Amino acid sequence: MRWKWLLVAIFLSLHYSAWAGEASPYVGQERREIKALSKEEVGGYLSGDGMGFAKAAELNHYPGPKHVLLLAERLQLSDEQRARTETIFQKMNDQAVSLGKQLVEKERLLDARFAAANISSNELEQLVIEISVIQGQIRAAHLQAHIAERAVLTADQLVLYDALRGYEISGAHGQHNGH
Repeated sequence: MRWKWLLVAIFLSLHYSAWAGEASPYVGQERREIKALSKEEVGGYLSGDGMGFAKAAELNHYPGPKHVLLLAERLQLSDEQRARTETIFQKMNDQAVSLGKQLVEKERLLDARFAAANISSNELEQLVIEISVIQGQIRAAHLQAHIAERAVLTADQLVLYDALRGYEISGAHGQHNGH
């Protein structure tokens, strides 16, 4: 009977040792200024980068103004198209940078409250809601820019844009309301 307890004890200690020895995927992130955001994410928010917020548009034949400007020569943009695209990009970027600053500050406050062990459930809920709303506004700003940009390009330019970006051409680009 003793040997059964001994086996159980050995099994549990080995199981516990293996479990306790597993490193968290967060190792090293405890040194971040804002624990929930990497340095790259903070930089992306503060500079208005897309950070994948507009994938639903980009991958469904709604080009992004930043990429259209980078491909302007190959897309053979007219002067009018280039000017409209620059305006769309600047509006989107201004909104995204402003909102990104707000988001980083809210995340910094959330982190500081936890670091100080001084956060209530009500404050937590309020901060998380505010952060979520700002994230949604940033995403909407990027998606709106893709909608506006699609109307600037011709059907042929849309197909060429997808090809230049390396996307598979499906032939179904939906209704085009541009030129």
